[in-house]
Amino acid sequence: MKVVYLTAGAAGMYCGSCMHDNALARAMHKDGIECLLQPVYTPIRTDEVSIAGSRVFLGGIHVYLLQKMPWLRWLPRPLRSLLDSPSLIRWATRRASSTDPASLGDLSISILKGEHGYQAEEFEQLCDWVADEIQPDAIVLTNLLIGGGLPMFRKRLPNAKMIVMLQGDDIFLDHLPEVHRNEAIRLCSNLVEHVDYFCVNSRFYGDKMSALLEIPETKLRLHPLSIDLSSYDTATHQDASDAEFRLSYLARIAPEKGLHRLVEAFEKIAPQRPQVTLHAAGWLGESNKPYLQTLLDRLERAGLRERFTYHGSPDLAEKVDFLRQADLLCVPTEYEDPKGLFVLESLAAGTPVVMPEHGAFGELVRSTGGGVLVPPDDVGELANAIIELVDQPARRAELAMQGAQGVRTKHSIEAAAKSLAALCLPG
Repeated sequence: MKVVYLTAGAAGMYCGSCMHDNALARAMHKDGIECLLQPVYTPIRTDEVSIAGSRVFLGGIHVYLLQKMPWLRWLPRPLRSLLDSPSLIRWATRRASSTDPASLGDLSISILKGEHGYQAEEFEQLCDWVADEIQPDAIVLTNLLIGGGLPMFRKRLPNAKMIVMLQGDDIFLDHLPEVHRNEAIRLCSNLVEHVDYFCVNSRFYGDKMSALLEIPETKLRLHPLSIDLSSYDTATHQDASDAEFRLSYLARIAPEKGLHRLVEAFEKIAPQRPQVTLHAAGWLGESNKPYLQTLLDRLERAGLRERFTYHGSPDLAEKVDFLRQADLLCVPTEYEDPKGLFVLESLAAGTPVVMPEHGAFGELVRSTGGGVLVPPDDVGELANAIIELVDQPARRAELAMQGAQGVRTKHSIEAAAKSLAALCLPG
């Protein structure tokens, strides 16, 4: 069986969706499926070995310039193709943080229009490559926002399965200006008829997206979030010394991920439990450096700066080591996260979690049994839950054991790959 998996790069930053796409494609390869992981917009960046193709379709620079200067489509194709060079795209996005959807309203609409947008020729080129050179049994899209080419794929490959992974589409849509958001939702809804299956990582997200885009229940498939456990199989949890309790955060350093809430909770915890230290790791974009500095200044004023450490953006080995040394992980996001890979990664490393009960977190924690849930937006309750676990090492050990077992039995990348492969089968 042959599968084309279209994955959207994230402008040079580590991206949970990119890493999950890459891990899934690798696992499908191991099962004997010819799965071509094909980047669109920008090359992907993962903390594991990437199997993505070197070519980039719908190059981010190219589609943006076509939107702003439509006359570029009259330039010779070889000249325009230079804009899709992966090295040029990496250079142009080297200082980029997460793309601001509010500034890309017109472009988002045009991309969703596919063959009727300014990027029609780029979609045609992608469709020609997929239909003529690859001729896959299935096409998997990392999200519906890159689905403008679905009608073209359906015409050229009427028997191929069309599968869309829904993982954060609503977050992007909600940040568009209202006029663009409404039109984008309409266009996404129009694409639903061309899709065989929509895969979601949680029941919560399936309900949310089916209501937003009018997706029939028959097209929804629950596809549990998963991770590649091979890097964690030999990981042995390392308890901090008796003199230190490591409260940790692992996610992108950005307001929506909620590090400031954890800092607020830490301010309440620190006077009562002097052994607690706060540790954060995650990708930091240029635009969010002032955000981190405000947190450092706040900790300085509270006399807690020496009890906080930012560990930078770790690679895979560093991430596993960071989690193994943590006593507790907490990422109190402001938004309803549809994934939460860091929850599974923490539990796989033997570290329990405290998470807000919104988004996919509730289902992940209940599925694995590896943590405690608290009301979202309640820093007081968050601090109390952490203090309780600081004082109860036996309970932490029980949560850690349950969580590690839960991840291995319910959230392995191998099981997820088999589930996705079953959807891709012809017929």
